[in-house]
Amino acid sequence: MVRRYDPERRQRIIDAAIRLVGRGGIAGLSHRTVAAEADVPLGSTTYHFASLDELLVAALRQTNEGFATALTESGALADPECDIADELARITGRWLTQDPTSMELEYELYLAALRRPALRPVAAEWCVGVTRIVADRVDPVTARAVVALLDGICLQVLLTGREYDVGYTREMLRRILAASPPAPAGREAVPVD
Repeated sequence: MVRRYDPERRQRIIDAAIRLVGRGGIAGLSHRTVAAEADVPLGSTTYHFASLDELLVAALRQTNEGFATALTESGALADPECDIADELARITGRWLTQDPTSMELEYELYLAALRRPALRPVAAEWCVGVTRIVADRVDPVTARAVVALLDGICLQVLLTGREYDVGYTREMLRRILAASPPAPAGREAVPVD
């Protein structure tokens, strides 16, 4: 038997799992459905991911990158003159409206961590990563509060179907940030766990 070299197979399996969860939720996910969606042999899914939890961890890790990447790429938070509340409210709105299906998928995987302990550390990575970015501008405690607020607003928008209100988000962020001491300049990595 000749094995075909397929360096992209693992990624195709992750992408297939993300599409399946996006279409029908985690309940319909199995090695068999992922193999069919990725157009790979069933054995390939179990070769790369011994359990569905391992596959979900990889999928969640991939979907987690969106918001942190948007914050980093904007570059605005690195500017000391930036209005943090305005910038975070704007980026959050763009993230929510750009691809609502991806956002729903991300929260589905994120909330699956309640029932699947293997996902909890990966779900926490999102909070820690975004908090670190915000903590470059404010103290770590305030950064955690900012991330909790943004997370809650996003979840409420998804659950209620209401439109994202950039003005409300900006105002709530300003209230939290008003009581925050500024982050010291030139500081090393900040513990936010």
